[in-house]
Parts: sequence; C-alpha cells; structure tokens
Amino acid sequence: MHYEVVGINNLKSFEIKSFSKINLGLKITGRRNDGFHNIHSIFIENDLHDVIRFEQSDGLEIKFKNQIIPEVNTVSNAINVISDYCNLNKKNIKYKITVIKNIPVGSGLGGGSSNAAYIIKTINKIYDLGLRNYDLEKLAIKIGSDVPFFISGKVKQISGIGEVIKTIDSTFLKDKIFLLVFPDFSVSTKWAYGKIKKDLYDDKINTKFPALDNKVDLSLFENVFEHIVCLTYPEIMDIKSLLIDSGALYASLSGSGSTMFGIYNDIDLAKNAISYLNRYHTCLALPRT
Repeated sequence: MHYEVVGINNLKSFEIKSFSKINLGLKITGRRNDGFHNIHSIFIENDLHDVIRFEQSDGLEIKFKNQIIPEVNTVSNAINVISDYCNLNKKNIKYKITVIKNIPVGSGLGGGSSNAAYIIKTINKIYDLGLRNYDLEKLAIKIGSDVPFFISGKVKQISGIGEVIKTIDSTFLKDKIFLLVFPDFSVSTKWAYGKIKKDLYDDKINTKFPALDNKVDLSLFENVFEHIVCLTYPEIMDIKSLLIDSGALYASLSGSGSTMFGIYNDIDLAKNAISYLNRYHTCLALPRT
C-alpha cells in the first residue's frame, strides 16, 4: 500500500497511531453554493497522536477513552462509508475498536478527522479491499473536509473544501520543533465558520502560500480565524505573544482553534518556552515530513 498504517503485526490484536496536524496559514477563498467554504492552507502532520486499538471480537464495537465522544462520530461514519462503498457487511467486521484520545476535541488539530482516515485505511488493509489512496480520498471527503489529508498525511497544500491535495517542498521543517499550547476552552468549527464575513474572503487576490524551503518568509503566512476567534477569546493573542517572546520563529492558531503553536529551531529553546506558558497544558511535537 502507498500509505502508512503503523503497528499491524497480526489481525487478532494490534494498535495504530492516528496523528494530528497543524495549519501553517489558513485563508478562506469563498463560500460555495452548497454552503461550504473553499480554503487554502498548508497542513503539517505531527507526531502527537491518538492510539486506535483493534481486538478481534464477536462483532463490531466502538469505544473511546479519555474523552466523551458522541455515539455518532467520525469513526462510526468512516466504517459506514467504506462498508457501503465496498458492500462490506458491518456484521462481518468483528473487532472491538478502542480509540485512546490524546488529541483534544475542538483544538483545530484534526483528531476526529485523523481517526476517520486511519480507520478507513486500516479497514481497507485488513479486509484486502484493494482501494488506492485516490479512492480513499474520495471516500474521506464524504466524512469531513480534513479527512482526505490524513490518507497520505505528511505536508500538503490543501484547497477546495479539503479535497484538492498537493505535495509541496518542506525542507524548512527539517529539525524544527512545534510547541502546542492548549487553552482551557475549545472552539466549535461550525461556530467559527459561522462567524466568517464576506469581507474576509480572499478570492480576488493571490491566495498561495510560499513553499516551505530554506528561504521561506514566515511573515507571508496568516490564519484568518485568528481575527475571528480572538474577538471572543482574546487570550489566544496573549499566548501568541508569549510564544514569540520565548523565541518561536512563528506562532499562530491551528485551524479554527483553539490550539496555538510555535515553531522553534532548537529543542532546548522549545522546552524552555514551556516555562513561559506554565498555566497551560503544552506538548512538544515533531513534524512528520
């Protein structure tokens, strides 16, 4: 297969890692007739991850640990989508699936989307369905806008509603460290998009971000949701200032929030920065390039 599913040694019991992402820049390029918004962003997968455990069972069972997740969720939706597409009877999926959540809900890190993508990749593999990445991405967009990215992950330029995916230069990210900062609130993606006003659309100017090569100018990146979210949660701008003051090359909101992140050149500098932010839960993460 062309994608990575981590940790399958046998089909009776195994675990996979379901990675998170940050957005380096995020622009809204217009509202579509179906009500969705077109975006332009660079998604960077990183090694903060949930763990998805598969254990053979008498039937299909889905459980979550560490967070309360609704009964209808991205994992159940993913199983429905791939089962319907491949005429796979769900009664024949005889696994207890336990998702151990480490990626916070409402954080802008794509945890639920990642879970869905890694589920359909794994179902494809263990039942030998023969779907290619292209096929999986077409299925993934039926689950959610961020889900197609996680089919191949790593570093991608994303546009459309999430279905237009392009690999880009990412040499700048070599040896970089992310410091993720989690405020004491979450942000609903639906709420954030509902706050977008037409004057924030960027459809008449160049919406491209530069490639992440060694000459990249990080001042050319921005996340339009920072301006939206900070009106209700001004604390995010305080966090951004602390990240910059502690030596971050760049700091921003990820997705529609609420996670703020800083990019550092040096692991010791990133670790020292945690002391600036000791009132928050923080996490160091590495980009998966």
